[in-house]
Amino acid sequence: MKKLFDRAFDGSDEMYAWAERSVAEASAKYDDSTPVAYPNTAYYLGILYSMTGNKNQTLGEVKQSLQWIKSQFTRERRLHDVFTTGVGTACAAEIIEAVKYIGGVNPYEGNSPYLGHMSDAEVRELGVPLVTGDIPGFVVLIGAAPTDEQAVELIKSYQAKSIYVFLVGECAVQAERKGLKMGHPVRVYPVGPELPSVCHVVSVAVRAGLIFGAIQPGDYDGMREYTFKRINAAVNAFEPVPDITVACGAGAISYGFPVITNDDHDMWRVPRSLVVQPDVSKFVETSIEARQMKIKITNIDIPVSFATAFEGEVIRKADMQIEANGSRHDSLEFVRTLEASTIEDHKITVIGKDLDEYDFGAQMNLALLVEVGGKKMQSDFEPVFERQFHAWLNCIEGVMHTGQRDMIRVRVSKDAYDAGFRLKHFGEVLYSKLKQDYEQVVDRVQVTIITDAEKVHELRVEANHVYDKRDERLRTLTDESVGDFYSCIMCQSFSPSHVCIVTPERLGLCGAVSWLDAKATHQLDPNGPCRIVTKGDATDEVIGIWENVDNAVNQFSMGALEHVTLYSIMQDPMTSCGCFECICGIEPTSGGVVIVNREHVPMTPLGMTFSEMASMTGGGIQTPGYMGHGKHFIASKKFMAADGGPARIVWLPKALKEQVSERLNSTAKTLYGIDNFADMIADETVTSDDPEKLLEFLTEKGHPVLTLEPLI
Repeated sequence: MKKLFDRAFDGSDEMYAWAERSVAEASAKYDDSTPVAYPNTAYYLGILYSMTGNKNQTLGEVKQSLQWIKSQFTRERRLHDVFTTGVGTACAAEIIEAVKYIGGVNPYEGNSPYLGHMSDAEVRELGVPLVTGDIPGFVVLIGAAPTDEQAVELIKSYQAKSIYVFLVGECAVQAERKGLKMGHPVRVYPVGPELPSVCHVVSVAVRAGLIFGAIQPGDYDGMREYTFKRINAAVNAFEPVPDITVACGAGAISYGFPVITNDDHDMWRVPRSLVVQPDVSKFVETSIEARQMKIKITNIDIPVSFATAFEGEVIRKADMQIEANGSRHDSLEFVRTLEASTIEDHKITVIGKDLDEYDFGAQMNLALLVEVGGKKMQSDFEPVFERQFHAWLNCIEGVMHTGQRDMIRVRVSKDAYDAGFRLKHFGEVLYSKLKQDYEQVVDRVQVTIITDAEKVHELRVEANHVYDKRDERLRTLTDESVGDFYSCIMCQSFSPSHVCIVTPERLGLCGAVSWLDAKATHQLDPNGPCRIVTKGDATDEVIGIWENVDNAVNQFSMGALEHVTLYSIMQDPMTSCGCFECICGIEPTSGGVVIVNREHVPMTPLGMTFSEMASMTGGGIQTPGYMGHGKHFIASKKFMAADGGPARIVWLPKALKEQVSERLNSTAKTLYGIDNFADMIADETVTSDDPEKLLEFLTEKGHPVLTLEPLI
């Protein structure tokens, strides 16, 4: 019987031989200058790039990397050599997968259910939930579970704990056979049918280090230290485990990811690194314990699962039991503050018909009225709570929520309905989450769910008066009108030197933390991620320099930063962690800036995609000329205020422009007296990659950027 080290060495040889064959087959069709690239990434072949610093952009360069991989396959009996061989095995797997993409083809298109390489945008999208713990970690399932039912049960158990699940091999087919929803939005990602596709999971981990941790390409030890300390992941390998999987497991352990298997096969046990667990039903608890993942306990009395894994679930019309659509029928969500003594805690009332009193596929009116009270409760927190409804309700398995205020849309699936989900369960979720997440300011909560059309309409009229008053209050919240800003260091678990400074007119770059959110977060936990930064006197109000802000970022970045300006992209711009909603960069021909959101995949007039632009900043570094930011900051009067303001914006993706145009037009009217400013901004219908066409369009429209001084 072969020992563990011998199995790892033999498995690495097998993967290397496979890589050699793949490259030889590619060389028979293509010459050495043929480009080799994964789609929608700025990090080339991510594992090799992170470990060697080599970009491997052509088939010839990939051939050269085979020699480096071979050099990692030492045959000493020291544990270090086994792990080094394991990393080399992952790099060999990456070459096998990369050559499949030659010619710009997607080898997994039509190869259901597999998805292959994950884009940079999707990796960045994971940043915030990883930081907040809403995704406590990742797990990789390799091979076939003993039965289809056990495969699905295991996946759903991980989902229920909000752990992101990658599937490699037959387990994905097992899940597909049982009708399990899969894909990035529901955080079950079937990677590929063969073992080399596991490299796409490793790529996610190492790109997190490059994106969020500012780990430099080629910093072999730095990357392994980063993944070991900051990426919570584990591998579940079903029996039988062949040698090639053992070699990949050695690589996983080298990155800090324990391997749990039900295949004893004379394996050595390495506490919390290689664990034999004969009972597949105990893989979840064993993985959590082995990697020491911190699970948020969310016990809510509803008949379906509640987890962040379901936030991206889409419910098609054919699968819908019932819908509330604010664009057709009065539907709203509304939080109001009352004296705590007038609230009956945990009282949930339904006024009107319940779900089982409607026909299948029906439309209904829906009002979600939540009344809260507490000694520290403030009316400013009401819209903060309302914005959370979207995330909370989307965590319900079989429920889809979009919109806000009186333009919400809520769908309940037939499966959730058949499981017993009814209107009162909306109340259970809202009550539980408000008490769990805002216990410091909320003492009592009662929820009223209304479907009676007349009563919903009456509440909508009342709510709109309150919405209008809130909007007026928010309009008075300017950077000049408040005495305090807030720091936010939530993302430092992945980006150790990054610090956001959140002001009324500049929200956090992730788009998730407004000044009111930061204020509420500070009240909940004064020693938490959001701290008060007393403004004091400004050193330069135009460019946005305050001595107290500089002191704060220096303190909270542990000395990595000395100066930050809040209103400039050119001088000491605020750092980015990597999970920003948008990235903006200077377009030299026009003297303006191009802004692109992470959902936009194609090229931009800068000659770079979102991923390539985003790679210019992140990880807590300052990059003059580039800036990560939230979508709502685009229409702020403080956007690049020191460098020409919103008048610098010359190109936006069409979908993003439509989202921000109303507010952007209002800002431009106020600042410059320009009507319909958004119409002067180009998008991909004008050009995706030609600066000269962009300049022609701006000249034709009389864009104000043409009157401004060049930025560079």
